[in-house]
Amino acid sequence: MTVAGKETPRERYRAQLQAEIKERAWEQIAAAGATGLSLNAIAKQMGMSGPALYRYFASRDELITELIRDAYSSLADTIRTAAASGADLAVLGRALRAWALDDPQRYFLIYGTPVPGYHAPDDITAIASEIMQALLDAAQPTGKTVVTAEDDHPDTRLEAHLAQHRQWAAGHPAPPAALRRALLFWTRLHGILSLELAGHFTGMGLDPAELYDNELRHLSQ
Repeated sequence: MTVAGKETPRERYRAQLQAEIKERAWEQIAAAGATGLSLNAIAKQMGMSGPALYRYFASRDELITELIRDAYSSLADTIRTAAASGADLAVLGRALRAWALDDPQRYFLIYGTPVPGYHAPDDITAIASEIMQALLDAAQPTGKTVVTAEDDHPDTRLEAHLAQHRQWAAGHPAPPAALRRALLFWTRLHGILSLELAGHFTGMGLDPAELYDNELRHLSQ
């Protein structure tokens, strides 16, 4: 039986080997995307048999789950640290961009093209929800927004829609104006980040950071 806080040599070896397997997996994802991930190829690189590697990760989906869990946990830690200091949307947005630029493959694994046939377990969904909760906290409007049926302003129409469709907010008590700001923050900034990290701004003669900051200024008003 392992004493709390102390690992046996066998447990340390297992943790080290799992970490190396995940490093090899990230290399494969960088070269061919998540759909090209192969446990047998990783085993060959590490001088192991396929069955031996399957003792550490029972399937490709289990390995992908661990990689996604690590990525979401890393982003959640980044957002949580920024939010702990009372950060507004602008600060959270800059933290998000810095995290994405630090490791584009990690970003694309959770916000890129979904892996066919893969479904994330509930604990990963909970981590993603925690990130959104932090954004909703920071998205509280500085002024009072009143939604009326007669007002046909696009923002007001969206707020009225979100007031009736707020399942994605996971029970957060944010008013419709905060729901709108958080959702626009999420969609606009991820749109810019995805294009930037995929290289679509290359050759356009502009600085994606300026475009990103401009969106942050608008979203922070």
